[in-house]
Amino acid sequence: MKDIVWGDVLDVAVDEINEDHRKLVNIFNILNHSVAGGESPDYLAAVLKELINCTIWHFSHEERLMLKYGYEGIEEHKAEHRELITSVKKLQQEILQGAKPVSDEDIEFLEHWLTEHILTSDMKLGTYLSQVM
Repeated sequence: MKDIVWGDVLDVAVDEINEDHRKLVNIFNILNHSVAGGESPDYLAAVLKELINCTIWHFSHEERLMLKYGYEGIEEHKAEHRELITSVKKLQQEILQGAKPVSDEDIEFLEHWLTEHILTSDMKLGTYLSQVM
């Protein structure tokens, strides 16, 4: 499995959101390497928990900016945030309950989970915020 590489394609044109995204990409890459390296289930669970907690904080940060700058798509964007957190927490529960180890398929899911949101919804938000901030 390859790392997510930060580059222009993920740049949403708002520095503070980009900084958050870089942190999330870094944690994802740590998890990716940890799965490939055969780290313990407890360690993998801790890294996944960190990724989820940082994502929740990041979503709160984005939502604050949306409120401050009057983003019209806020409700749709917030709904997407809720769906993303629900889906990753479901994966986390399956892993914590010992129902399954973290697999390559889980890493692919998380890669898509992270990058798809940045490339779609966050790009729209970034375009808006870069014009009004």
